[in-house]
Amino acid sequence: MELGKRRADDAGHQAPWATIVGCADSRVPPELLFGGLGLGELFVARNAGNMVDTATMGTVEYGAEVLGSPLLVVLGHEKCGAVAAACDVATKNAKFPGSIGPMVRPIVPAATAMRGKPGDFVDNTVRESAKRTAARLAASPILSHLVKGEKLKIVAARYDLDDGKVEYL
Repeated sequence: MELGKRRADDAGHQAPWATIVGCADSRVPPELLFGGLGLGELFVARNAGNMVDTATMGTVEYGAEVLGSPLLVVLGHEKCGAVAAACDVATKNAKFPGSIGPMVRPIVPAATAMRGKPGDFVDNTVRESAKRTAARLAASPILSHLVKGEKLKIVAARYDLDDGKVEYL
């Protein structure tokens, strides 16, 4: 559908089929990863490390409760810089300037849990962090009510930069 027509059709309402909590990484745009989607199809919140703060939680709750988005995907990705930084904090006690340190702090428990496990440390942490974020979202009173009523499904996923596939965890 032509963009102008789609914009006119969607101007008065939105009904996205999914809400995505994704990373701000420029290589991971959800609208393109899920098939070149157009206006009104995804409700997206992006920040480094696909974490959930107050603003992101409110965004996600709005997408599910008000807009009726039936699917919530926490989308981590291969070679995530925020996760790599959290891994450095967990293993090397790395320090980062400004707001970078506080930004990666919520990822550090996932990194600590994955330290010493078989496989790639950063990639294991990407998966673990996405799962933990999905669990945190599921604990929201608004979202848990929707999940129990079978109006919302929450899943963690990982995008592979090398092959372009999304793996649901």
